[in-house]
Formats: sequence, structure tokens, C-alpha cells
Amino acid sequence: MQQVSFQVVDRSGAARTAPIKVDRLTIAGWAGRDQAAIEHHIAELAELGVKRPSTTPCFYRLGSELLTQAEQIDVVGTKSSGEAECVLVQSDEGLLVTVGSDHTDREVEAYGVTVSKQVCPKPIARDAWRFDDVRDHWDQLELRAFALANGERRVYQQGSVASLLSAADLLARAPLSEGAAMFCGTLAVQGGIVGMADGDALELELHDPVLNRTLRHAYRVRALSIVE
Repeated sequence: MQQVSFQVVDRSGAARTAPIKVDRLTIAGWAGRDQAAIEHHIAELAELGVKRPSTTPCFYRLGSELLTQAEQIDVVGTKSSGEAECVLVQSDEGLLVTVGSDHTDREVEAYGVTVSKQVCPKPIARDAWRFDDVRDHWDQLELRAFALANGERRVYQQGSVASLLSAADLLARAPLSEGAAMFCGTLAVQGGIVGMADGDALELELHDPVLNRTLRHAYRVRALSIVE
């Protein structure tokens, strides 16, 4: 079980602190609506040796202790990378939405997707919205990620969540009980998937153009050396 704490911001801008215990974590994989986009992401990962999934979407069950709101995570080596995703959290505050990164070891991913996800922390933001406040305009939400490496900042991912399966669709396929969290799928990266070296960072954004607000989180990687 993992304890997290959100500043839950409602549509008026009012916020309240909500400590939440998460005891179940699911990652929705290959969760696009557009089959061509799914094939593009499959092709990206195939270049890294990752096998084609047997079905799409699929749901990976991971340990909830991977969730972190820290600004730095430790990973082994320089073959891991993150990706921006909407994250749903079912709590006694109701269903919440925040932004997070399904940080994954790409070298291990060629061996086993679930294992590769389990070996890396999963950063999430400290702010969250109530799902009911965005339910009716979910498809207008926008995901963005910026990669920071070697002193340069570049767009890593950008697009509408309308290209992904809707939250309602995912919840119908994999319902969330109280204390459960789910990463909702990601967008194709710009320029290909690149491992993060020591000190590299990823900035995450989930923007709501209807209510004109943005959830943000940034984290840096500390790459631990591999001793054989």
C-alpha cells in the first residue's frame, strides 16, 4: 500500500488536501482508439526488441508502492524513459484525475513488459482534479511532455487524449475499487524513444482548455551504475 497526498482542485479553483491510500495499481497498455497510432507505438517499441502484444488494450497489474510524488527517482543504468499519461485514482474523495509518467526500463522491456514496468518508480503529480469536473469534455484534454537533457528542452509528446480510449471505456473494461489507481495510456513520442541519462528530466502536463487550467509535474532521474 502506498500513501499519496493530493491538492484536489475543483472547477472553481478551490483546493483541499486529500491523503489517499493506494493499494492497487494498473497500467493500461496499447490503449489507443486509432489502430494506426497503436501500430506506430508498437513499431517504436519493436525497434527496442519488445514483442507485439497478443491483444489491445491490455492491463498490467503492478505494486502500488511504485507510485511516487518525489522530484527525483532512482533507476538502474541509462536505458529507462518516461511517458506522460492521465492517471485515475478512486478514493473516498471520489474519482480523481492527475498526470503521471509510466517510467519503464526499455532494456528489460524486451524481456518482459510487466517486469520492465515493475522495476521503475511511477511519478505522479501532487495536484488532482475531480473526474466529474472533466467528464463531459474529457476528449478535449491535452497531454504534453518535455524532455530535458544536455541543457536542452524539447517537446517529447504532445496531443489530445481523444486519440486514446476514453476514461469511461477503460473503467468499463477495468473498474476501479476504492484505493485503486490506473495509468490510462500514452501518446507516441516525437523523435523516438530515448533512454534518460543521469540528471535528465521529464516535465509532464495535462491541460484542460475548457476550464483553462493545467496539472504539472517534473522529475529528474538519478541513474545508478550497473556493477557486474
